[in-house]
Formats: sequence, C-alpha cells, structure tokens
Amino acid sequence: MRVGHPHRLPIPPHESLLEISDLRVNYGGISALKGVSLSVGSGEIVALIGANGAGKTTTLKSIVGLLPIAGGAINFAGKSITGAATEDLVEAGISLVPEGRAIFPTLTVLENLELGAYVHRDKDTMRETIDDVVHLFPRLGERMKQEAGTLSGGEQQMLAISRALMARPSLLLLDEPSLGIAPKLVQQIFVAIAQIAAAGVTILVVEQNTRVALRTSHRAYVLRTGEIAKSGRSSDLAADPEIQAAYLGG
Repeated sequence: MRVGHPHRLPIPPHESLLEISDLRVNYGGISALKGVSLSVGSGEIVALIGANGAGKTTTLKSIVGLLPIAGGAINFAGKSITGAATEDLVEAGISLVPEGRAIFPTLTVLENLELGAYVHRDKDTMRETIDDVVHLFPRLGERMKQEAGTLSGGEQQMLAISRALMARPSLLLLDEPSLGIAPKLVQQIFVAIAQIAAAGVTILVVEQNTRVALRTSHRAYVLRTGEIAKSGRSSDLAADPEIQAAYLGG
C-alpha cells in the first residue's frame, strides 16, 4: 500500500512529527483545554483516550485549525502550524477523519474519494491511491457507483478514512473511528489502521473504545477535564489498575 506522499521529504523514523505544547482552548468562559502537551513520533500510532467531554475532539480540531486556540504552540514536521488555515494543513500533509464521518451521502463512493484528492488532481496519482484504498477496504471496490448514504455505518467509516487517505497525508487524525459501528467491523477498521501506519502514515486517534485503542496504539495519553492525566506506552497503561478501573471495566 502506497499511501505516503511521493513529493514530501522523508522524515527519519521515530523523529517527532507532531508537537503540541501548552495548548489552551476556551469555549466562552470555560477552559476546554488547560495546557495540553503531547508528541507523536513519525510512524507511531498514538491514542488519545478519556471520558466524554475531556477535550479529545477539541484537541484534534485545534490541530487542524477548526477551533481558535487561546495559547500554546503546534508544530508539524519541525515547523509551526499554530493558527494555520485548514486547507493549508491538508496541503502540508495532515488529514482529519471527523467524528460522525461527514461523508457526502448523495454522492457515490467514487465521487467522495475524488473529492478527497483535491490537493493533487493528477489522474495517475488519483487512480493509484484509489487502488490503494480499495486494497485496504475491498468492500469499497464493490460499491464505487453506490450512493455513500446507502452504505452501512462501518462502510461509511471505511469511506471516510479512505477519503482522507486520498490526500496522501503524512499525519492522519482519526476521531472516534469505532463510533456506531458493529463490533466485527470495528476490528476490521483497526486492522486497517495498523496497516496504514505500517505503510508510513503517522496516526493520532481519539477513541472511546479504550481497550481496542490501547491494543492498537504504541503510546497513549489520557485526557481528563482538559488536561493530560497520564501518558505512556499503551501496554503499560492497559496494565495500570487506575486505567483498568476507569476505562476498561476492571
């Protein structure tokens, strides 16, 4: 699978790709993020876990410029992207799969994918990337002419991830990829997430299903009311009694 961008300079393995320092975001008079700092190394899958309202989605939206930040810094590939426009960040190599998928239901699967490739309109590159995502999610190959709104929830999530990959990102942000999806398809999607990372795409994933998030990721951060409460290797956090009690039904 060739989902990496062919025109970007390679980043040395495990060098930090995304650095967030003291990120603060306010909603009116409420502090949604209170100085969040985290890093994602090149080639890593990093999970962001925590209860509803902890600030996970806010963090992702802040990275891609969908929310104004009150303070802090965001660096990507060694350069500041603090306050950058969303479309410029897509061009730079960051793609977001939002919570709820946000596909275009009246367009076909193929048309949705083509819209995801707007940063590179080269037909050969587009066809190659479509082949890649069909290899990743064969179901989409069987449904190219089908309206996206008629797909199952799991298939729509596959399409949303594939549409984001059409931009050939270096960093893929995933917001609740298992939400509203049958357990069997959740497993397929997280196998695909691991394959995407193995192909060279760095991943930051927000996920309510803590068990599958920790099983799939290399490292994780636990957000609690807008602050990082814990962080570490995912295997260590999965064995942590406090994490087990709070998030794993232990």
